[in-house]
Amino acid sequence: MFGVSRGLNQKIFAAFHRPLASFLNMANPSTRVSAYSSGSPTSAPLKRVGTHNGSFHCDEALGCFMIRLTHNFSSAEIVRTRDPQILETLDAVLDVGGVYDPTRERYDHHQKGFHEVFGHGFTTKLSSAGLIYKHYGMEIIAKELQLDQRHPDVHRLFLAIYKSFMEAIDAIDNGINQFDTDQPPRYVNNTHLSSRVGRLNLDWMDTDQSSEKENEAFQRAMALAGSEFLDSVRFHAKSWLPARSIVMECLAARGYINPSGEIMVLDKFCPWKLHLFELEEEMKIDPPVKYVLYQDERAKQWRVQAVAISPDKFESRKPLPSQWRGLRDDELSKEAGIPGCVFVHMSGFIGGNQSYEGALAMATAALKL
Repeated sequence: MFGVSRGLNQKIFAAFHRPLASFLNMANPSTRVSAYSSGSPTSAPLKRVGTHNGSFHCDEALGCFMIRLTHNFSSAEIVRTRDPQILETLDAVLDVGGVYDPTRERYDHHQKGFHEVFGHGFTTKLSSAGLIYKHYGMEIIAKELQLDQRHPDVHRLFLAIYKSFMEAIDAIDNGINQFDTDQPPRYVNNTHLSSRVGRLNLDWMDTDQSSEKENEAFQRAMALAGSEFLDSVRFHAKSWLPARSIVMECLAARGYINPSGEIMVLDKFCPWKLHLFELEEEMKIDPPVKYVLYQDERAKQWRVQAVAISPDKFESRKPLPSQWRGLRDDELSKEAGIPGCVFVHMSGFIGGNQSYEGALAMATAALKL
């Protein structure tokens, strides 16, 4: 169910050899913004997508960018207004109008009684960007990866990108705190995408507050939000998905490494930690993995890493034995009774050996100690 070919479809990588400029086509600013395009203009009249004028936020900037990556709204004109009579004439409306009705392409989230969420286990209330992603994300990802929308990798990326990128935009726009606490935050973080988009609004000190200037700023906001969205798609296709495949295959083979199933060997190093936690939960792995072995290509040695109790904790499920910690080389080899030992960290979260056989012996012995 979770598998993906190690030789991931080469079309995915070819899709990302295109420069970002091929997705972005800035037009002259006007009261009606025609900012960016991901497809070629057709002979048919351009569709018009509406959002509100005035101060803008990350969600409608990103939503407008994403909807123009779809087949139906490719190269659509962006109309920024709050006039309900104008909004009624438009082909799609985002973040304004007080209506959520995908059958009419209406995607507002401010109205009373709106409680739409992404689903798939996510419970964060959606913003206008989240609504566009929920209804069009699969199409956008499939198009950018040049895969059929029914391809299982498209669905995997659809969920992963929401978790790592989209959900935060929804939460920030809806005023949902990241932490459940009454205490003030220990520091201010104005470096996230929503803050950076917000800073593109016209400064109150600017003498020119015209709609033309405002729309120019909105174009820049679309470009910023859209480029980071495409970067997220690119990362998940080129890095996240292949790494997940490697971890899943190595996790499935762990029984051949040690009968306990608590030692996993990476036959190719990749970012593995978060994938391991997620796959253990999805595949209902029990007992969980205690040690992961992988080769350090630079040092030409093998590492034995104790798996943390959770992705955000330093504490290990089963640290390497206390009597090994802080020792190195011959002293460590003598204490462990295993030749080729290099080191064990003072906290016991990682150690090393000159060979794979030695690293496996260290992990096997550590399980028993």
